[in-house]
Amino acid sequence: MSGGRSLKTPADLAEAGLIGDAALAEVRQVAARYAVAVTPAIAALIDRADPDDPIARQFLPSAAELVTLAEERDDPIGDHAHTPVKGIVHRYPDRVLFKAVHVCPVYCRFCFRREMVGPDGDGTLAPAEMDAAFAYIAAHPQIWEVILTGGDPLILSSRRLAEIMRRLAVIEHVKIVRFHTRVPVASPESIDAELIAALKESGKTLWVALHANHPRELTPQARAACARLVDAGIAMISQSVLLKGVNDDPAVLGELMRAFVETRIKPYYLHHPDLAPGTSHFRLDIGEGQRIVAALRGRLSGLCQPAYVLDIPGGHGKAPLGPDAVRPAADGCWSVSDFRGNAHVWPPVA
Repeated sequence: MSGGRSLKTPADLAEAGLIGDAALAEVRQVAARYAVAVTPAIAALIDRADPDDPIARQFLPSAAELVTLAEERDDPIGDHAHTPVKGIVHRYPDRVLFKAVHVCPVYCRFCFRREMVGPDGDGTLAPAEMDAAFAYIAAHPQIWEVILTGGDPLILSSRRLAEIMRRLAVIEHVKIVRFHTRVPVASPESIDAELIAALKESGKTLWVALHANHPRELTPQARAACARLVDAGIAMISQSVLLKGVNDDPAVLGELMRAFVETRIKPYYLHHPDLAPGTSHFRLDIGEGQRIVAALRGRLSGLCQPAYVLDIPGGHGKAPLGPDAVRPAADGCWSVSDFRGNAHVWPPVA
């Protein structure tokens, strides 16, 4: 399935053979609350013969999404508490999130902004709201980096992207512009010369963070799309979520990180799943996550090591969750664990 249209309703998914008739009623209940979209590129990756397919698990609605736990919340990382004007999240001193659009080419079933995105979500910023967002950035000289997210900013037309970049170009204190996107995976053909020219319109230093969670997502087409960005001088980093039933295995996670590096993408963040409503079936224990990440250390190149982080609920920012290899020992020394789990004293005893 290389061409065609995106699948946006339960009927579309059933017609494509991605869900069975028995699941249709429950999927309709899920779709009534949370947005659904599966692009042709993603649909082509789904193994219809595998009931536990990790690609299907990420993108096809499930009855498990109808279960909301008491600790889950509509705004799990506190975007709203740090929104001075619509479309801007200013949580850290030197950078802001700029959410120009709340629509995505595909909707992840574990999305932490699932209450905000989609056709019934917060939508695209109106012209007056865009003006207010740019005015806020211009009025705060400590803002060194602007991170376009949403939604997926690369779903915008090249014309609109170029306009955003031209408006950022005249804000002198903004030095870095970063985009967070799934488009190179979900719609690789969209990464064309026109879009790349629009991204480069500002003259700022550009970074693109690619969200992918399973090595199968980095198809030849996706890798070629990323190559077009990197060859144009745009640096790339990765963003993934540690998901039960998708990549909660050191071999799978390691293959994903190697695939990023082979594609000239530096592994960056590996997120512990957030407390978004209806996503408990994706979350594993933090201790289990630490063991999985620890299994990468020493067995994969240092280029392949992501930072395992948790976004603290309420908007308090990210905390590192990586395994603690260093602990205080006696006589002012330290106990340092190697990648095999063996402890060593530092500095060594003479």
